[in-house]
Formats: sequence, structure tokens, C-alpha cells
Amino acid sequence: MKGVRKMASASDTRPTDTDGKAPSSQPVADKVLPMARRAAEPSPMGDPAASGTQSEPAPRERKWLRPLLFALLPVALVIGGYIYVTGGAIMTTDNAYVQADVVGVSNDVAGIVSQVLVRDNQKVAKGDVLFRIDDEPFRLALDRAEAQLGNTRNDLLALGTSYKSMQAQIEQAKADIALNTLTFERQQKLALNNFTAQAQLDIARNALQSAQQKLASLEAQLAGIAANLNGDPNAPVESHPRYKDALAARDEAARQLAHTVVRAPFDGIVTNVPSLQPGQYLASATTAFNIVSTEHVWIQASPKETELTSVAPGQKVVVTVDTYPGEEWNGTIESISPASASSFSLLPAQNTSGNWVKVVQRIPMRVRVDQRSGKPPLRVGMSVEVSVDTGHPRGLPTFLSGWFGSQPAQARGG
Repeated sequence: MKGVRKMASASDTRPTDTDGKAPSSQPVADKVLPMARRAAEPSPMGDPAASGTQSEPAPRERKWLRPLLFALLPVALVIGGYIYVTGGAIMTTDNAYVQADVVGVSNDVAGIVSQVLVRDNQKVAKGDVLFRIDDEPFRLALDRAEAQLGNTRNDLLALGTSYKSMQAQIEQAKADIALNTLTFERQQKLALNNFTAQAQLDIARNALQSAQQKLASLEAQLAGIAANLNGDPNAPVESHPRYKDALAARDEAARQLAHTVVRAPFDGIVTNVPSLQPGQYLASATTAFNIVSTEHVWIQASPKETELTSVAPGQKVVVTVDTYPGEEWNGTIESISPASASSFSLLPAQNTSGNWVKVVQRIPMRVRVDQRSGKPPLRVGMSVEVSVDTGHPRGLPTFLSGWFGSQPAQARGG
């Protein structure tokens, strides 16, 4: 009995409260039950201890992955090398913008604006009236020039009549000289025989000398009239220099009158029109507003000099515009500038200075765009991307070209 009580006291090791009572067994159950639930649930990580032999096939399934990757590596290298060697035939640059003919519409004559017949951003055709200048002063000038032209014609006709009249007077003067010469000779013979007085001889001599002087004066006047008639009195009035001068003055007045109406020089769109208002005085050759062509549009690209190795005029181009995603325009390289853009700058680079730094230059290139109906409008300044089909792939690298007997692509000028 003593042994049984000792075993019972040894096995009962549960703590007791201060009042000598045994504590409740509820806290132990609260700890045991959640642990039992977690042990019963399957392990999310596939614990080998819980799953037994089910995790053993996983390493066998991944054994083929590493050999496959090693086998695909040379294939990928070959494909990548082929793409590199056969690629590079398309030169692409996004340093390109839409350009078009832009003209500042100006007046040829000074005057006050009487009408403005267009509005801002209006599309106009060649020959359409843009604005008018008050034409009253120019009409008066034209009337004055026409009157001067008529006066010149009348003066030349009068000179022709005077020339003919002077010719008749000269003929009469020659006849008077002949008569006075005969009278003088008669009086001289009579004076030698003392049949007439000396006074009669003197009168006859004086009459002859007067007739001779009159003839000389008439001939001088005739030469002056002939000079006023350009040396050819029988020529038509229209060929005379004075008439041509008056005619030119009349035509100039008519031209100025016609230029009071300013017309569009080509098809396009007018812009900045509000800067011109009726009643405004415009001096000669003053820009009123601008007109942008809608027919002659091109692309101004500036690729790097290292991108122009195989680019040449005449190659086909595909143009995409940032404003119109999905739209493409076909074009052709029209020309390549003979100098870089920086060569025309106001302060060119001083390459001989000690702090010189090499900078890749950009060469302007002009691309003609094929305008087709149904395409969205291209506006000046739009950003575009130009792709040029050079037809020359990249080829083998330089250090490999000698091994295969191939030569590197030669640079081609444009």
C-alpha cells in the first residue's frame, strides 16, 4: 500500500493552486486541439515527412531541363548571329520633321488696306484674292500716265508735221537764193556798164546774202527736228524713245494698280491673318501674313553621320507620323546635304582649339513624300520617323570578314 501511494504521488506532478486545489485541465485541451488540426492538414510545401514517397518523382521530372537548355544555347547563338549579319538594312531616325513651302504674303505697293477677304487657317487656291489695298491713288496715277502718253504721241506727230513744213521752207529758200543770185548778177553787169546805180547793186547783194542765211537757218532747224524724231522722221511714233518712255510709265501705273489686289501665289492655308486689319497702312514689301503650301510637302531629316554609310538618293522610305499612329506614307530620298548642319551655324565649332571634343555630326536629308488621297493632312513641324531601306545588311564584323573572304560594306555618298 505504501508502494502504491508513492507511485501515485510520483506520477501526479500537476501544479496546485495556492489554496491546495488542482487546476482545471481546460488550458491543456486548448493547446492540444489546434496542434492536432495543423498536423492533420496537408503541408503546403510538400513536406516529405508528411507526404511520404509522393515527392520523390519531382527531381526525376527536372532532369531533362538542363540538357535542353545546353542544347538550345548554340541554336540561339546561331539564330542571333544570323539576324545580326542579315539585319541592319533599315536605317531609322526620329530626328525628322514635316516641312513645306512657307511664304510671307507681302504687298508690292504701299497703301491703306481696304478689305481682308480670308480668315485665319483658311484653305485657298492659287489666284484667290487675299486682301485689297485702296486703289484710288493708283487709278489717278494711271489716268495721269495715260494722258502723258497721249501728249507724247501728239508732240511726236507735231514734230513730224514741222519736219515736213521745214522741208518746204528750205525748198522755198533755195528758190529765193537762185532768184537773188540771178538779180545780183544782172545788177553787177549793169553796174559795170554804168547803166544802174551802185545802190541797186548793194540791194541785190544784200538780198542774196539774206536768202543764203535763211537757208542755213532752216537747215539747222530741220536737223533739230530730225534729232527730236530720233534721226528717222519717217519711223512710226511707237518706235520713238519718248513714246516708249511714256508707255512704260503708263504700264508701271497699271501694274501698281493691279497689285493693289493681293492674290495667293499657290494652293495652301493662310495663317496669322488677324495681324492684318482694314484701315491699316502697309509700307511696300511688308509681310501681311503667311501661307503654307498644301501641295509641296517634304520631310527634313537629320540622321547621324554614322547612319549614312549606305544611304543614297533614290532609296525608298517609309514615313510614320507621331500624330497618326498606324498610318504610313511612302517616300523617296530626294537629296542629301553636302555639309553638316553645324557648318552653317553663326559660330561654327573651333576644332583646332585645345578643348576640342569629338561630336557626331548630323547631315540634313530631304525626303519627298508621296501624297495620296484619303491620307490625313501633314502639317509643318510634325514629328515623324523615317525608315530607309538601304538594301545593304550589316554583314560580318570586321575581325571576321577576313576569315570568310568577304569585304566590309563600302560607304556610299549621296
